[in-house]
Amino acid sequence: MHEKNRVQVMTKIALCVAFCCVSAYISVPLPFSPAPITALTLAMSVMAFVLTPKQTLVAMLIYVGMGSIGLPVFVGGTAGFGRLFGPTGGYITSWIIAYPLVSLLKGSTISFRRYALADIFVGMTVTYAGGLAQMCAIMDISLAQGFVMAVLPFIPGDIFKCVVGAFLGVKVNRMLAARG
Repeated sequence: MHEKNRVQVMTKIALCVAFCCVSAYISVPLPFSPAPITALTLAMSVMAFVLTPKQTLVAMLIYVGMGSIGLPVFVGGTAGFGRLFGPTGGYITSWIIAYPLVSLLKGSTISFRRYALADIFVGMTVTYAGGLAQMCAIMDISLAQGFVMAVLPFIPGDIFKCVVGAFLGVKVNRMLAARG
């Protein structure tokens, strides 16, 4: 890889990580769940559509690493390694798997439909599985209780964010392709 390309890739990764950090501050707490509604998942969707799977993995590791060492980049400006082991830590760790997979499944052509479907059926499913499993284990609640707290209230908003993320991903990728 040429030096110019390497700098462009590092810049795209840094901008995507910064977008995630800023979007994590946009959150709405829910009275019945330790997990809030957040704009972070929208940012991670766009990141997965703009970056390659390997770059997405690197960006996610950087983001989670920053939050783990105490930088206030997790949802609502929280931070710390302990967040990974709390009730919502399963979401955080599942993102490391979910979004590189979404990036992989987006394909090599710019496609709104493919982007949205990959995010809805893979990104959301992997994220919910991690969040649900850890919330049930940490809070010692049943799968049904966990589903109501960790999955059900988020489905409509997450589908909306996947669609908006796919739209933005298409726009950004077309702009980047036009610039050559």
